[in-house]
Amino acid sequence: MRGTVLIVDDSSVMRKIVMRALVQAGLEFSSVLEAADGSEALAHVSARPVDLILTDISMPVMDGLEFLRQMRERQLAVGIPVVMITTEGSEQHVLAAIEMGARGYIRKPFTPEQVKQRVLPLMQA
Repeated sequence: MRGTVLIVDDSSVMRKIVMRALVQAGLEFSSVLEAADGSEALAHVSARPVDLILTDISMPVMDGLEFLRQMRERQLAVGIPVVMITTEGSEQHVLAAIEMGARGYIRKPFTPEQVKQRVLPLMQA
């Protein structure tokens, strides 16, 4: 699969786990960008086009919901699929993310198959 994926999570270990899950699911990207929080992610999407964004909700500095809000407000990565990765048990966080444009979510811990089920349809659309 060609294109660029942006993985946003305050844990570098979790970013590597997400990347490994994408590869194991057969969803390899030609370029992988990483960000530790929403403000770093905004810098990435401001500077270059991406084809998919996978972002955690709970992060310091700027969380995933604020990242989505700012992307929408600044008209960045318009039409690019965003999938939330979360441990949040609260439905309201996920619903808020969907309202702000997220196209789905993956709950931690996850399997490569779950990643494939959520991401592949978005990449084929």
